[in-house]
Amino acid sequence: MSEYSNVGLSEFDDAHVEIAAEIFSMLADPTRIRLILALREDELSVNHLAATVDRSQAAVSQHLAKLRMARMVTTRQEGNRVFYRLANDHANKLVHDAIFQAEHTVGDVVRHHHSAEHDA
Repeated sequence: MSEYSNVGLSEFDDAHVEIAAEIFSMLADPTRIRLILALREDELSVNHLAATVDRSQAAVSQHLAKLRMARMVTTRQEGNRVFYRLANDHANKLVHDAIFQAEHTVGDVVRHHHSAEHDA
């Protein structure tokens, strides 16, 4: 069960609910989901991310700017190169949970259940 299972609706701040909706809206783009997945283990440059997600540098830069404004990614500059990384693990968890839900929706094989059985 979730840590929120016993929490009533009134316990959630309205502002946080509104911002949560904005976060889901931010993640409602396949390229941004791929960027979150690409950044889950390491920081990467725009060039590397563009190659990883098979999009132009300009498109990736625009998506990264949105993710940065949403405080989902942060940057580090080294010379004239900018490296991006996840600001925290929450976006990664949201994306993984969405993919797990997608597995329930589109297929007979739910991989995340099988990997949990093998880990036990």
